Amino acid sequence: MTTTYILTLSCHDTRGIVAAVTGFLAAHDGFISESTQFGDPSTNRFFMRVEFSAGEKTPAHDALKEKFKQLVANQFGMEWDIADARAKARVVILVSKQLHCLNDLLHRYRTGQLAMEIPAVISNHPDARGIVEWHGIPFHHLPIENGDKAAQEGKIRALMDAVHADVVVLARYMQILSPELSAHLRGRAINIHHSFLPSFKGAKPYHQAHERGVKLIGATAHYVTDALDEGPIIEQEVARVDHAQSPEQLTAIGGDIEAQVLTRALKYQLEHRVLLNGTKTVVFR
Repeated sequence: MTTTYILTLSCHDTRGIVAAVTGFLAAHDGFISESTQFGDPSTNRFFMRVEFSAGEKTPAHDALKEKFKQLVANQFGMEWDIADARAKARVVILVSKQLHCLNDLLHRYRTGQLAMEIPAVISNHPDARGIVEWHGIPFHHLPIENGDKAAQEGKIRALMDAVHADVVVLARYMQILSPELSAHLRGRAINIHHSFLPSFKGAKPYHQAHERGVKLIGATAHYVTDALDEGPIIEQEVARVDHAQSPEQLTAIGGDIEAQVLTRALKYQLEHRVLLNGTKTVVFR
């Protein structure tokens, strides 16, 4: 079976990057099947994603990465990776009481629409246990005891490390991660929330939006940072609504959008299509 790799990179934008990358792949018997690139004039950074298949003379994965590092990456000061396209990321999901995003992710996982492994689902409430264990996935109830959030988060981080999590998804997990954990998960943790922020904070945002007569509702998926709900945006979606819809209808529409946006963002992550660009992202769809 032919091995397919995905090369992703970013670096200072300058001449010769594409020639160096494609020349390296040609010299090592790689066949390019997809290549996308972008130069951002506002940050003067260059971004590239290349899918390629290995030929008979292509070195093994680790040797190929070492050669790329020595012959190309070091020359341009790249942040880069060469991933095996067949390898499934290990995704840990965090959830609280709202289960619509979790249900969507589990369904798409079960039907093969999201190529990943889910070694654990973690919650500060027991509500999701039934649906998670029905899917044959370990469920971990880690409540905040005696108001000690630091201790609870320590258990979460230990569990993530124990199952070797590659990606963490906050599927309506209604707790704020500490700056330390956010930094530890840089570029690997995805959050989802409604797009009313900062206007409608707190409980029942769709009811607040209904009272103000909003005409657009939506959702935002972004990387987690220590700035609450302000991390680099990966994906967004909106829907037009009107005066005839009740708060409950707005909530249902918003929930559907949240699930769709989170799934798309995670799919981009699993396919190595998202590259960090300072406070924003480059997404090669």
